[in-house]
Amino acid sequence: MAAAQRGIWTGTELRRLLAERAGLKLSAASVSALFTKQPSQVKLSTLAALCAALDCTPGDLLTLREPAASPAPSPRTAPEPAPLPSPQQPVPRHRSLPPL
Repeated sequence: MAAAQRGIWTGTELRRLLAERAGLKLSAASVSALFTKQPSQVKLSTLAALCAALDCTPGDLLTLREPAASPAPSPRTAPEPAPLPSPQQPVPRHRSLPPL
């Protein structure tokens, strides 16, 4: 949309501007992908070159979307803790082993 708002309608025009104004030479396929697809990632140097070529800021080129809701974490199943001895019961100090 930023390119169209500035009268840039083809990848060829954008490619020329990137080379002239920002010194970035992208392949025709790369520029075409910028026009036809929503990239999942863009190098910062490419973003800076696009801003220079289109005389805009990164905010003019990027829109933030809310992240997809992640599934709720599954409850962790921890073993039941051993019961504590009651205050009336003596706490054993050691255990006797059976004879061999």
